[in-house]
Amino acid sequence: MQGLIAENNEKRKLLNKENKKIYEDMLMYVRLSYNKSEAETEEVLMELLDHLLILQHEGREASELFGTDPKKYADEIVGELPQTITKKVLMLFFMGVFYFLGVAAFINGLVSTILYFGFGQLESIKTYYIGSLSINTLLSLGIAFLVVYSVIRYFRWSCFKNISKIFELLFTGVIFGALPFGIFLALFYFMPPFGPSITIEVYWLIIIGICFYVLGSVFKRKA
Repeated sequence: MQGLIAENNEKRKLLNKENKKIYEDMLMYVRLSYNKSEAETEEVLMELLDHLLILQHEGREASELFGTDPKKYADEIVGELPQTITKKVLMLFFMGVFYFLGVAAFINGLVSTILYFGFGQLESIKTYYIGSLSINTLLSLGIAFLVVYSVIRYFRWSCFKNISKIFELLFTGVIFGALPFGIFLALFYFMPPFGPSITIEVYWLIIIGICFYVLGSVFKRKA
């Protein structure tokens, strides 16, 4: 699979500017069809690239391959691709969950440890309440998956369109960055503590984060 992707990356360098733009839009649109077989997707993309290179070599237009509506052509390709198997989807789901928890715990533990042992700020221990921690974790995971889904939908929507890079940077920065981050902060700030409590040293969060990340890697290999 990686070999096919690397070959695609090299062959794309042979495309002229116009053909490269339309092909890369096609590539992004098809690859972001997340419920499709990755192997079949890459094989179809390579076939398209080979056909486009032949047309270019013969001095013919890309529209002879993609038609006058490339998005419609891309939808037809996506519709014909086989769906990925349920087991793989589940493995990718758990991979995302554990990666998210791992990175969140690791960064929280690292920052808290540095602030306490390096600058004498905050405390060496943290108390968590199981009830509020569970609710916050579930809501955070829900927001994270909603953001990822929205990013994928946005990038699929933006394919085959000429959108200002400045507008795109500001729009995605606010909608997919600042807004979710503000909601995360609000969740942990306003959620009242409830349920049994547990107190741990802050550096344990680093270890917990690494364990979650390793679990995520295990699910990634199984996907």
